[in-house]
Amino acid sequence: MQSTILIIEDENKFGGLLSRIIEAEGYNVLQAQSARAGLKLLENEEVKVVISDVKLPDANGVDLVKRIKELRPYVEVINLTAFGTIKDSVKAIKNGAFDYIMKGDDNDRIIPIVNKAVEKANLQFQIGQLEKKLNHHHTFDNILGKSLAISGAIVLAMKVAHTNTTVLLLGETGTGKEVFAQAIHEESDRRNRPFIAVNCSSFSSELLKSELFGHLAGSFTGATKDKKGLFEEADGGTLFLDEIGEMNLELQARLLRVLEDGTFNRVGDSKGTKVNARIIAATNKDLKHEAENNRFRLDLFYRLAVFTIQLLPLREHKEDIEILANHFLKEFSNKLNRKVKKMDEFFLKVLSQHSWKGNIRELRNVMERAVIIANGDTLTSDLLQFDHFTDSTEDSGSMLNLASIESQYIRKAMSQSKGNKTEASRLLGIGLSTLYRKIEDYKI
Repeated sequence: MQSTILIIEDENKFGGLLSRIIEAEGYNVLQAQSARAGLKLLENEEVKVVISDVKLPDANGVDLVKRIKELRPYVEVINLTAFGTIKDSVKAIKNGAFDYIMKGDDNDRIIPIVNKAVEKANLQFQIGQLEKKLNHHHTFDNILGKSLAISGAIVLAMKVAHTNTTVLLLGETGTGKEVFAQAIHEESDRRNRPFIAVNCSSFSSELLKSELFGHLAGSFTGATKDKKGLFEEADGGTLFLDEIGEMNLELQARLLRVLEDGTFNRVGDSKGTKVNARIIAATNKDLKHEAENNRFRLDLFYRLAVFTIQLLPLREHKEDIEILANHFLKEFSNKLNRKVKKMDEFFLKVLSQHSWKGNIRELRNVMERAVIIANGDTLTSDLLQFDHFTDSTEDSGSMLNLASIESQYIRKAMSQSKGNKTEASRLLGIGLSTLYRKIEDYKI
């Protein structure tokens, strides 16, 4: 997902030029010409970095830093000025600014500074989400589904939970790997110690190394004080390494050492640090195949794969769709204060026909949207986002709208039943009254 940068600058020409430069780097850019307009955008948009002029028509950009950090603590702020002073630069940093740079003189530094600020903001946002999760316990009771695919995975996870064995969770994106990792932790003897999760694909290699293992003050530019890494934060508890297949070979070697003897070196430290953290890793890649192609260490793969649990995609346990959909219906009805209580038969029928490439996460998003736009107390198939669904029959590979899908299914059922509506409703798995209504709607 693109990170969003907010530029607060009252000079249209400079603001437009800066916007184009940053957009060329692949960022999404928002612009405001006053502090008031900028703060309003900040309230409504998921901004990661703010670039603010010091002299604004309604505020001082240095003072604005503090207001931005109060509103969005994880957002990083870069002050820009044409007339900088040491006093202002010191105050900006004290207020929490990421950097304070001069217009014109520091133009070549803007993009590298923005890149670093985005990395830091992403990390701070993730840590904030993790802290929230630490206060919310996830157990095996939270894992929904009655299929053999789900129940079999739960049995395996419960057996390994009470050990200190490293676990490797395999499965496509959105199959619930982190939910299983949290449940294993909560079922283990480590439940009263931290559960720390990190997505290895979210950070650059250098930043990930520092975050995992910590660093000493002065070990690199910007390292002003000693910092504990996530391994130390997870001491006595569990460290969940998501997307482990994205970790580079140097970090893989460091991780292997931790797994073998429980020690590591902080960045810039020659002295080893001992840690007792259980590792649960997850990936959607074939790590053995990656190892055979020299993209993953084979010794690390075997060390991680002591106990593997395969989480199947939703399309391979579709019998759980209704259970999951009902759960999300209740969740979003309560969360969004909507009086939506049920789903009609054709709504469920369409859900069951979808391929769910995004798995449970996609289903959750589809249900949230349906609850938001529902007018009554029942979810009907016209509420489903059309471009999420394709006809799964063999004679069509193109994207169709939902009305076309429903009409096509009904016509096929009516053809197979030779016009017998009772038989057609049985073939479709919907009630006779629903079939009559659909026939009338589509003038079949």
